[in-house]
Amino acid sequence: MLLHKAVREVGEGQLIELVATDPSTQRDVPKFCHFLSHELIEQTQDGEVFRYLVRKKMSGS
Repeated sequence: MLLHKAVREVGEGQLIELVATDPSTQRDVPKFCHFLSHELIEQTQDGEVFRYLVRKKMSGS
């Protein structure tokens, strides 16, 4: 998953914007964030485009 790679590449507390067209991201992204303790700041849909704003967890969180 590209989100997992992006999380590894950014610093703690930084934001990642994910833009997707796969409807399964509506299920997968929130579960990913919950399981790995990242914060899902925003989740929106515009037609067939899904946007997510994720904050990478701080260590010790």
